[in-house]
Amino acid sequence: MSNPFARIVEPLDPKQPLKKFFNLSKLEDVRYARLPFSIRVLLEAAIRNCDEFLVKKGDVENILNWKVVQHKNVEVPFKPARVILQDFTGVPAVVDFAAMRDAVKKLGGDPEKINPICPADLVIDHSIQVDFNRRADSLQKNQDLEFERNKERFEFLKWGSQAFKNMRIIPPGSGIIHQVNLEYLARVVMDQDGYYYPDSVVGTDSHTTMIDGLGVLGWGVGGIEAEAVMLGQPISMVLPEVVGYKLLGNPQPLVTSTDIVLTITKHLRQVGVVGKFVEFFGPGVAQLSIADRATIANMCPEYGATAAYFPVDDISIGYLIQTGRDKEKVMCTKKYLEAVGMLRDFKNSSQDPDFTQVVELDLHTVVPCCSGPKRPQDKVAVSDMKKDFETCLGAKQGFKGFQIAPEQHNTVVKFHFEGRDFELAHGSVVIAAITSCTNTSNPSVMLGAGLLAKKAVEAGLTVKPYIKTSLSPGSGVVTYYLRESGVMSYLSQLGFDVVGYGCMTCIGNSGPLPESVVEAITQGDLVAVGVLSGNRNFEGRVHPNTRANYLASPPLVIAYAIAGTIRIDFEKEPLGTNASGKKIFLKDIWPTRNEIQAVERQFVIPGMFKEVYQKIETVNKSWNALDAPSDKLYTWNPKSTYIKSPPFFDGLTLALQTPKTIEDAYVLLNFGDSVTTDHISPAGNIARNSPAARYLTSRGLTPREFNSYGSRRGNDAVMARGTFANIRLVNKFINKQGPQTIHFPSGETLDVFDAAERYKQAGHPLIVLAGKEYGAGSSRDWAAKGPFLLGVKAVLAESYERIHRSNLVGMGVIPLQYLPGEDAGTLGLTGRERYTIIIPEKLKPQMNIHIKLDTGKTFQAIMRFDTDVELTYFHNGGILNYMIRKMAS
Repeated sequence: MSNPFARIVEPLDPKQPLKKFFNLSKLEDVRYARLPFSIRVLLEAAIRNCDEFLVKKGDVENILNWKVVQHKNVEVPFKPARVILQDFTGVPAVVDFAAMRDAVKKLGGDPEKINPICPADLVIDHSIQVDFNRRADSLQKNQDLEFERNKERFEFLKWGSQAFKNMRIIPPGSGIIHQVNLEYLARVVMDQDGYYYPDSVVGTDSHTTMIDGLGVLGWGVGGIEAEAVMLGQPISMVLPEVVGYKLLGNPQPLVTSTDIVLTITKHLRQVGVVGKFVEFFGPGVAQLSIADRATIANMCPEYGATAAYFPVDDISIGYLIQTGRDKEKVMCTKKYLEAVGMLRDFKNSSQDPDFTQVVELDLHTVVPCCSGPKRPQDKVAVSDMKKDFETCLGAKQGFKGFQIAPEQHNTVVKFHFEGRDFELAHGSVVIAAITSCTNTSNPSVMLGAGLLAKKAVEAGLTVKPYIKTSLSPGSGVVTYYLRESGVMSYLSQLGFDVVGYGCMTCIGNSGPLPESVVEAITQGDLVAVGVLSGNRNFEGRVHPNTRANYLASPPLVIAYAIAGTIRIDFEKEPLGTNASGKKIFLKDIWPTRNEIQAVERQFVIPGMFKEVYQKIETVNKSWNALDAPSDKLYTWNPKSTYIKSPPFFDGLTLALQTPKTIEDAYVLLNFGDSVTTDHISPAGNIARNSPAARYLTSRGLTPREFNSYGSRRGNDAVMARGTFANIRLVNKFINKQGPQTIHFPSGETLDVFDAAERYKQAGHPLIVLAGKEYGAGSSRDWAAKGPFLLGVKAVLAESYERIHRSNLVGMGVIPLQYLPGEDAGTLGLTGRERYTIIIPEKLKPQMNIHIKLDTGKTFQAIMRFDTDVELTYFHNGGILNYMIRKMAS
């Protein structure tokens, strides 16, 4: 039998003899045909890019024996076809590249070797904020203010687009990175150098997985790892387990794709899929549009998997045509996938692969739901929302509790706004945002929201004027079909004007609330609510004044905005009363699936995609007018508070430094479960009493000029001070929420940065203690860079989210994990001890190492360097140091 993993080159079409394709298998080996489709794409990329396919144990037989290989440490060097970046992660990546060029030059190498060798697209979508809303000129005013605040960052990115080859910048105002990727950038099958092969991608944003809905294998990585990929370094990964998620049945008429993904998120968090692939199959998949599948794939980070893959089928091919892709290329894509046995028919069970594990969901069992108030996996049926929120009010402080005293549950605070009197109470909605790539990419829910708005306006319903409403689509296509279908004016009448094309509220760029609203919330110590169609609702992320935040479909966002409170039972209570005194219920205005589909068929057409995307790189006049330097080496401005050469490579030599035992480390912070990257490195506003604010004030800036932490990721001085600066941080050393800790030598309670500085000045190393799911959430590399700059040498946690563990490895911070069945409680750790972490001379992946305490206690932990390549990075002090030495030598 021929080797099914040999590279076989065959003509695709006799009429096009020069057009050839990579074919992993003629399907002669039945075992190969039974591999999950996502693994086939992964292996094809590994074979295509690497001379030696298997780096470590195992061979072709191991791979084909799928059930066996999952229990072996078989590594594959994955080189994706493309890299995508957004500006919050893209700016620090370009800053690192610029600094790496300087470092290579100092070591005697050619600085221009620091250059992407694979296509990299950077979409500017994270900078715009909701400063203006509920006015016709909100979009223009927000975009103008975005340029005013971020001109220096944008000039730097424009320099990068000129200084580096293979790097394309998509200007601000174009849309959200993942929606632009789905509608425009993704190829599904690459056609390069005369060969066809599957498209694959990694991105510096955790929701890169959205593209898996179109059959492109992709996932998020930290900026550090992405930089190495762009420079030609493969991602070395242990071949993952693949959980097969079987979808059955048809969704109920009132159910949206948002309801489906929130249901799946809770389900898969319970199953446990961290570090695994999830691949969807079964006849229920055929009932889902590509936008529906993309919505499900988008929230992959929220259920913890690496990828959430939908193989390509005829619906995928139809989507490529609908979105204006070249028909001839689409037909070649289909022919290629048919030829290599990778075009899926979800109704044909004989094509079902073998999976590590299979779980099922009957789509007919899904009901309308939201998730919250503090985590995306905490799903609540809409019918239970009122009761659930009221239970949360009195529950103990935690993911489902606010610990409000019973006698305060009905607190009401009166306030004055725009000449009228209003009242706020616990559960009052103050932010209602249709936002994020998760939902705005889906015409069914966006048109559903528009039709609901139309019926609401016609029924005489309104939204209270103090509620901060907004609509931030993921691309200009959305505005196009909302306008053409005639629903945009109704959305505007309810306050949902287009305020910008970017992530906005979903990443905390919510802008300010009215002062009178903030005063009322503060006065009553109210649990005010944000409702958004986003993917994350972690504490302190959406807005400092919304302690409860719920993820919901766009139509439900509007419904809760009209109701003005989360404490409503839609089945029993009316949304409101119109001018004639008639009570209007949600069921009276909710559009049917047939209504929505009819409008979608009529107005979501290829022409609008072509019109929007053919001018995407040139339409922004402010971007076109930016003047950027053309030098290959960047000239750093010492006065800049946005762009600064980082200290990561100071003193770097070609010779390696042997890793040393960490002696007598203090614990900087002691955490429980589900500490997110938002807790570690917030993206939102810079508090006026924070170390970062004090630094910026010392540089002559006023609070109005602070901007956000996300916008200042090109300046390590700000970001180090912003590390662990989230106002909702819960540190076991402190009896209240806040970004503070105890400096044990003095016994003082200090801001985290100030405590770390004192430890650093005294020469004391630091560690962090944590519980389960440490580093959940966004893929931000500053959640690893920041602790590194604070002097954190290691983290000891019960478990890690995949991307954050990789980022720690990339920065040379040791990820340690308790042995199974052990944790801080079982070991009697208080965090007040001093820790000596013994680093052996000879290291191997996932080895157990010894930790000694100053109390005399000794225990073991797993050193979570999972591959030999990760150990190589550790010996180099991090992945970027490794790449600099490689390029310089």
